[in-house]
Amino acid sequence: MAEEKVGFFERLKNGLAKTRNNIVSSIDSIFGAFSSIDEEFYEELEEILIMGDIGIRATEQIIEQLKSEVKKNHIKEPVDCREILIQTIKEQMQVEKDAYEFEDKQSVILVVGVNGVGKTTTIGKLASIYKEQGKKVLIAAADTFRAAASEQLEVWADRAGVDIITGKEGSDPASVIFDAVNAAKARNVDVLLCDTAGRLHNKKNLMEELKKIDRIIEREFPQAHKESLVVLDGATGQNALNQAREFKEATQITGIVLTKMDGTAKGGIAVAIQSELGVPVKFIGVGETICDLHRFNTEEFVDALFDRTMEKE
Repeated sequence: MAEEKVGFFERLKNGLAKTRNNIVSSIDSIFGAFSSIDEEFYEELEEILIMGDIGIRATEQIIEQLKSEVKKNHIKEPVDCREILIQTIKEQMQVEKDAYEFEDKQSVILVVGVNGVGKTTTIGKLASIYKEQGKKVLIAAADTFRAAASEQLEVWADRAGVDIITGKEGSDPASVIFDAVNAAKARNVDVLLCDTAGRLHNKKNLMEELKKIDRIIEREFPQAHKESLVVLDGATGQNALNQAREFKEATQITGIVLTKMDGTAKGGIAVAIQSELGVPVKFIGVGETICDLHRFNTEEFVDALFDRTMEKE
């Protein structure tokens, strides 16, 4: 497992190379260009963080914390701010210890997200991960509006070696959830992974649909822990943040899955989303294989971003 962790850290570091070139190299050039810490130094740093998709709110909090630490520790050299900056970004992204408690309970995991963000792939990967952990997994294909959505999920279910409940194309998604929830209870399933339609262009319908699904889960399976994950394409930057905001209005989101983080220059969005929404990033994807989806680890992410060697645990 330790070997796999180091392997993932290297993949994450490689995947964040464009973001590193976009943000970190600019930050380091500021540390080198300024001979003293003044207002202009902070303004330049603030501009780089905002331009690097870290977001206005997160950036303001980072700069405020940095100023406070500089004052408290009587720091004079800009280069000595680097470590404080890294620690401050880590604090912005901290994931609470109980964030993954749902994995130790009988859970229904509702997965939402617009088409094309990697929702189907994420469900398939999570199914494989939990199956490998010895859990009994069931998938519900409740995205009945997108052509071939069920077929794609069936391929993943087959690959993971787990069962799947499907409905006819165009049928009521809530009826698929109803069938899946009752099947999960009857088969004593540990994890029920539910795919849902991602139609943000008609938010009222989406809201009603998700509310109906929530009601069914609460009524039919009250003993299960309910987790709602929104899948976002990290490469879309601020657009991903807007999508997350819309879904948060439509349903209670408990976590974020950031996909396609390999090869994007917009990896800073991971900081922005957590700060803006107050919802933790719980999983991160840096490639196509099952091994490329991992629990989000703040230390790993920021160390990979700043190209630091991962400290041995």
